[in-house]
Amino acid sequence: MGGGGRYPYPKYVWSPAGGWWVRPSNWVSNTAVASVGVLAATYAVWSLSASLERRTVQPDRFIPSMLWAKEYTEPEKK
Repeated sequence: MGGGGRYPYPKYVWSPAGGWWVRPSNWVSNTAVASVGVLAATYAVWSLSASLERRTVQPDRFIPSMLWAKEYTEPEKK
């Protein structure tokens, strides 16, 4: 299983994915750093979206975005 053993390959070929049979020793830390970056970007976009959200037509039932939208968490101004 696995298509056979490793064979000689050209050393001059560059690949952004790492080339043939790449298994970096620091894959765990690379994955952790990438995950933290994705989570930080998601949090930033989520926060910006929630702060800018305004409803011109009020919903007639509960919707999940009412939990974090400022329009529904701040007391009504009269």
